Amino acid sequence: MDEGYRALAARLAAEFVARAPRPRIVAISGAQGTGKSTLAVSLVAALRAQALRADRLSLDDFYLPRAARERLAATVHPLFATRGVPGTHDVERLESTLDAVFMHAPVAVPVFDKGRDDRAQETRTVDAPLDCVVVEGWCLAARPQAEADLERPFNALERDEDPDGRYRRAVNDALAQGYRRLFARIDYLIFLAVSGIDDIVRWRGEQERSVVPELRMDPARLRRFIAHYERLTAWMGADVPARADVVVALAPDRSYSVHARPARLAP
Repeated sequence: MDEGYRALAARLAAEFVARAPRPRIVAISGAQGTGKSTLAVSLVAALRAQALRADRLSLDDFYLPRAARERLAATVHPLFATRGVPGTHDVERLESTLDAVFMHAPVAVPVFDKGRDDRAQETRTVDAPLDCVVVEGWCLAARPQAEADLERPFNALERDEDPDGRYRRAVNDALAQGYRRLFARIDYLIFLAVSGIDDIVRWRGEQERSVVPELRMDPARLRRFIAHYERLTAWMGADVPARADVVVALAPDRSYSVHARPARLAP
């Protein structure tokens, strides 16, 4: 996958250079385990090779700290204790960071420790100002669902722990508010499309092996974790491809095909 993504990144970088550069936001969206971070690193390297000042940000690093999510769990719905869905990110901080990386140098950005499930004390420094920032995250460009689509539980987690739909409606409301404003800033959208939830479970499980054993999720815990994302993942798979500039369709063996439409970047 790394080699193939490097080739894709070089192609996308060349497309950028063909246009007069201005500060741009490139989003890489896709389910867990699809290689968003790998592609983001490759794309930043390719952009830099084309003499553009570029760096990347991860939506995951802007998860709310655990204490903030515990407050959401107590006041909105218990399922918000689990990171991931819209409503569990510090959207305002990400927006202010995007503003800063195009104007100031350097910029400190947060780091989220997934093993500890909490924001780390240390930060990462981005050497700004930038011409282009690559933002990768699983729900980038997601739109709210229609109210009728929220009526029935999507999976066992929703059936058993959100029978009245309060949780899924709160997630939907978050998408309609701060996330909508954030996603409207995207200049160029790359979507990594999966063939099914089983691939996500397997690939996300492979990622979990990099976590130290005492903090690693076992298969049952991992499957429950992914269930929080499942509704929105399926909705995005149906809704986002028609709006993306590039769709990378991933097969179960991680091979892929690329479907692009004429770039909508303005000069």
